[in-house]
Amino acid sequence: MPHDAALAELATLLGDRLARSKAERAAHGASEAWFPETPPDAVAYPETTDEVARIVATCARHGCPVTAWGTGTALEGHALAIRGGISLDLSRMDRVLAVRAEDMQAVVQPGVTREALNTELRATGLMFSVDPGANASLGGMAATRASGTTAVRYGTMRDNVMALQVVLADGRVIRTGSGAKKSSAGYDLTGLFVGSEGTLGIITELTLRLHGQPEAISAAVCAFDDFEAAVQTVIATIQMGIPMARIEFVDETTAAIFNKANGTSLPEKPQLMVEFHGSESAVEEDARRFGEVVAEMGGGHFDWATTPEARTALWRMRHGAYRASIAYRPGSIGLVTDMCVPISRLAEAVRETRADIAASGIPGPIVGHVGDGNFHAVLLIDRASPDELKAAKALARRMAERALRLGGTITGEHGVGMGKKDLMALEHGDAWEVMARIKRALDPDGILNPGKVVEVNQ
Repeated sequence: MPHDAALAELATLLGDRLARSKAERAAHGASEAWFPETPPDAVAYPETTDEVARIVATCARHGCPVTAWGTGTALEGHALAIRGGISLDLSRMDRVLAVRAEDMQAVVQPGVTREALNTELRATGLMFSVDPGANASLGGMAATRASGTTAVRYGTMRDNVMALQVVLADGRVIRTGSGAKKSSAGYDLTGLFVGSEGTLGIITELTLRLHGQPEAISAAVCAFDDFEAAVQTVIATIQMGIPMARIEFVDETTAAIFNKANGTSLPEKPQLMVEFHGSESAVEEDARRFGEVVAEMGGGHFDWATTPEARTALWRMRHGAYRASIAYRPGSIGLVTDMCVPISRLAEAVRETRADIAASGIPGPIVGHVGDGNFHAVLLIDRASPDELKAAKALARRMAERALRLGGTITGEHGVGMGKKDLMALEHGDAWEVMARIKRALDPDGILNPGKVVEVNQ
């Protein structure tokens, strides 16, 4: 094998924490989406930053690719070792290193999941806010600049990562950012690595911004006779400045999928799923004002989730939309794509996308974090049909082109990986080549997650 020399050295370093079994390699060669299985040559399980640095330095000497792995939940093939080499599984680096309650910060290793961190924080009155649905690793969430249902109020990973420890492609370890709330000292390297998808360095420690757990929470779902009214309600709510913690859109197909998967009885119409955070009086006032907007737009009856258990069930149902959609069409796989546009163009974007999906003949339920102009289509294709895959890819490209035409971006949440790399020049023009120069400067041999985001030789 072309990387045998590197693997031999790594075996000496890691012992049985360098796995080469077919089962281990296959588990790290599969993704949540439609991409074919691409197993790495081996899977490395480091437990410290020093080990990560030594692994990367060894691979650099031998030109062996290194692809970081968190929980494998990304949807654009980010964590697949498509050029071989090692899959660097960071799941054993799973310690919460410090909780600085007075500063509202936590320091964690990359393998800590968001749910594990929030469990650790329960007694402090604090929470980590970013909620992409999947119980993803925090290192992976930073690497992909994850977002989710709560971003409309609390921001994305870009807003909630304060500092990083990163292993560079030559094995050097650097720190970026600090615990200070702001800085004017040089380039924003933290921002550079957040969203770089493991192509510029391996994140081995994160300092995260925390938020206070709200005194009161109120959540509900309400139906509309048509999607335009639902989307216009979102736009009006945002423009009025009503502070939503979550405001999610699901179309009538998704409502039917929810009912089948969860035994619920939602009206099979477009729905908004909302949540308010704050004091008892603020939540009551926000809900009242939102109700007035809904009534003005012709929305239907609110179904309030009045207990923590009911709220958990509501958001578990929303977060389960992808898997429920796959089950809705037996034998299918999902080509999941997202786009994000300015809030003023949201209704137009959803309208055109729904018409495009309907004309394609491919089932495509739509859900979205519409409070920040971001929505997703789950294109359900027969896993045995190359024609459907081709048609779905063309449909996804038209969605991306539509987003750009409306002043938005080809992806607001899922990231680039290899699934959207061919669209980067369309969005960024010459700036994509600038990204490639940064990649070459930090990883001149192209060993870190090759084949993703940029072309090293472009």
